Amino acid sequence: MSSEMPPTAKKVPSERVHHGDTVVDPYAWLTAKDDPDTIAYLEAENAYTQQMTAHLKPLQETIFQEIKGRTLETDLSVPTRKGDWWYYSRTEEGKQYGIQCRLVAEGETPPELKAGEPLPGEQIMLDGNELAGESDFFSLGTSSVSPDGTLLAYSVNFTGDERFTLKIKNLATGETLPDEIPGIFYGGAWSADGSTFFYTTVDEAWRPYRVYRHTVGTPASEDVLVHEEQDERFWIGVGLTRSERYLVLSAGSKITSEIRILEADDPTGGFRVVRPRETGVEYGIDHAGDRFLVLHNKNAENFELATAPIDDPGTWTPLIGHREDTRLLDVDAFEGHTVVHFRRDGLTGVRILPADGEPYEIPMPEPIYDVAPSGNPEFVTGRLRLGYTSMVTPPSVYDYDLRTRELILLKRKPVLGGYDPADYEQFREWATAPDGTRVPISIAVRKGTERPAPTVLYGYGSYEISVDPSFSVARLSLLDRGFVFAIAHIRGGGEMGRRWYEDGKFQKKKNTFTDFVACAEHLRAGGWSSGVVARGGSAGGLLMGAVANLAPETFAGVVAEVPFVDALNTILDPSLPLTVIEWDEWGDPLHEADVYHYMKSYSPYENVDDRVYPPILAITSLNDTRVLYHEPAKWIARLRDTARGGPFLLKTEMGAGHGGRSGRYDSWREEAFVLSWVLDTAKATA
Repeated sequence: MSSEMPPTAKKVPSERVHHGDTVVDPYAWLTAKDDPDTIAYLEAENAYTQQMTAHLKPLQETIFQEIKGRTLETDLSVPTRKGDWWYYSRTEEGKQYGIQCRLVAEGETPPELKAGEPLPGEQIMLDGNELAGESDFFSLGTSSVSPDGTLLAYSVNFTGDERFTLKIKNLATGETLPDEIPGIFYGGAWSADGSTFFYTTVDEAWRPYRVYRHTVGTPASEDVLVHEEQDERFWIGVGLTRSERYLVLSAGSKITSEIRILEADDPTGGFRVVRPRETGVEYGIDHAGDRFLVLHNKNAENFELATAPIDDPGTWTPLIGHREDTRLLDVDAFEGHTVVHFRRDGLTGVRILPADGEPYEIPMPEPIYDVAPSGNPEFVTGRLRLGYTSMVTPPSVYDYDLRTRELILLKRKPVLGGYDPADYEQFREWATAPDGTRVPISIAVRKGTERPAPTVLYGYGSYEISVDPSFSVARLSLLDRGFVFAIAHIRGGGEMGRRWYEDGKFQKKKNTFTDFVACAEHLRAGGWSSGVVARGGSAGGLLMGAVANLAPETFAGVVAEVPFVDALNTILDPSLPLTVIEWDEWGDPLHEADVYHYMKSYSPYENVDDRVYPPILAITSLNDTRVLYHEPAKWIARLRDTARGGPFLLKTEMGAGHGGRSGRYDSWREEAFVLSWVLDTAKATA
């Protein structure tokens, strides 16, 4: 490696007093995004990281070519029936972005797919490559076809800051209408007749808080504000029920929901509240003929499914009662049946409730997997579309025939280069946390791999988000080099139900970190691992920083992507994007002393000490609006100043957002960079 010295971040300490305690932040100056010194420092860090990883260039290129070589670059998705059309997307070799298409529909069976070929008679609705042009970044925020199939509302962004410009295209003529609305958020919904489009905008804290009504063919200046959410803890969104009978305006904090509905054929009418918000009660609805289906957690920690009359949607009658062992995730209403997506024993499942028969669950072909309803826009249908994957089975699309109860495989994502699932194995292990809790671990390995082996352990553990066992083409570059890959299903996530989440937030957040360390130690003690490289992003990046402080000797390396490592300072500042919303997840350290002291005891930036730390790679984006770039920048600076060991590297994408680089080839190169660092780090510490 190069002996070049890393950049030195100047110290300009700032001090704030909270609850009698002084917070000293020596690198607060890095929060000034527009300061030339900040940009110069980030660019110097990039140059240093490039220098320190220059020897990995050949390996990076090899891994990139492996990812590219295993991917069918010209491919298309399984078409989904909606009205008179089959809708699908496809990719073309050499092009960064997808192409959205449709084809006149006949029957329920999708048209036959031919690898590498567009379908005859297709209509191209949107070509992401044409929209992106020469821009280094491109993102599509929404793409919504009107109920009659004639208009397409879509929104674009070229910086990564998640503020989009809405446009409307006439699909019959191919003409892009004069309608153009800047500064909108994701999503939106059409009225039943396609005359009106509802969309959301964000406030200065990047919180979607307003819903507007736009009449097609009128200037944006005439758009009507239909709802504004005053409570800074709540986000809002707008959608359309599958039946297309009701517009749904949802408001939600981390712990509370409130929904308003409006008949979709009356777009200028007023939304009515389904049930007034009650702190701690979450609910969602779907329309099912003469009633609503309501999924809620009122006196039901793992949620229950209820029905409600159309004219009295706030009165709920149980349909599927609460169970301690089963977390109900979602409900989908169709004309002749209801579909419930659930979670039990750390795995997902699908339950069918026929209108005229007994409920039953769809059996899955593997012991470890992830399954979910996917792409079912038609209210009247005899089939259910499912997405399925496991750690050895590539993403697969099934139709489930509700008459014959047969799973029909429509497509399995091609993996080129001779991939055979039989060459790989997946396992479920259980680690024991310090408090005795059993924590599931999903493991993938190539058959014949000599163990113990170098291991990548991935974790997240926040917001009740579950990291389910799934397939990755890029991961094969690790497995084929003798690595073990494992997922730690730690508390704070949702893998084992709502209680699993509750036991990893607020004053129990440290369970998330000790669970992860216990999983790493289990892999070592169980003969799986010769050394563990930890990887996580966003809130999983907070996990990475916390476990590096908690047990640096346990890990051979740490990859922290867009990491939330300056948690205390961020959550103390309500002027920052999303902070107030986050108080329902982490607590409110600004007003509550016990929360402040607890967060300070685990926030990664606050707890770096002079022990020997493993090598750490932090990756961030300058335009990230969710975890601001300065968090990892400050963290790496403090590690260099305080800790021993390393090296500590920072890589900043200077023109991207929270999701990193936008084009698929660019993202493959980014992944190749990370994997080459992991391979090199594991080898150096073996």
